[in-house]
Amino acid sequence: MKRKLDAWKSPNLDKEMPIVRYGDYGAPMLFFPTAAADYLEYERFQLIDAIGRYVDDGLVTIFSIDSVNKDAWLNEDIHPAERAALQVRYDRYVRDEVVPYIESECQTPGIGITTTGASFGAFHALNALLKHPTHFSGTIAMSGCYDIRSCCDGHHDENVYFNNPIEFVPNIHDPALLEALRKTRISIVTGQGDYENPEFSKNIAGVLQQKGIPVNLDLWGHDVKHDWPWWERMLNHYIPTYFA
Repeated sequence: MKRKLDAWKSPNLDKEMPIVRYGDYGAPMLFFPTAAADYLEYERFQLIDAIGRYVDDGLVTIFSIDSVNKDAWLNEDIHPAERAALQVRYDRYVRDEVVPYIESECQTPGIGITTTGASFGAFHALNALLKHPTHFSGTIAMSGCYDIRSCCDGHHDENVYFNNPIEFVPNIHDPALLEALRKTRISIVTGQGDYENPEFSKNIAGVLQQKGIPVNLDLWGHDVKHDWPWWERMLNHYIPTYFA
């Protein structure tokens, strides 16, 4: 499998941000890491190898980036307002830096990018698509929580609100934005076993449905845990469904 490492100093985040690409061609997928992990997490946990046949066959090409969770949402040394402000800058990094990079790598301006991630990565994957549906064409969000207020210690401001899908989606009224969202493909997938919370997925799916945004809510069994082997299976199920 072809593997390319790259990085640049992000003007939005004022720090070096790495990115890795797997594969030579195919539909682009953008992976967001879990919790405080980094851009190589999916490789270390052998998930990239587990879905490698789709990369080798040219069905998809994968891009994986860092998050700012350890500096923002999981950083108890800063005020929640600073956490949310850093999330705003991260969103701009994804939209204004990562998207153009992927388009350049794929040599296709405006190519639809599918986001994915597990656990905290699912939040970022869905949030990015909901905010920028003209850049992202779909998402496979696995085992996520879509209410960021749990990381805000009771603080709430506009930066929290506009990066909290469970809050801002019900108040989307712009016809053009709704039309763009209704053209995307959204799968909210979760297990119901150890350390999973399917209510998170049910709640966000309900909010999307109320706005007429198509969503596939896929509840796996009570034996399905919040763990890597199941996320491998989920992606092995959904990648050929999305891109075949």
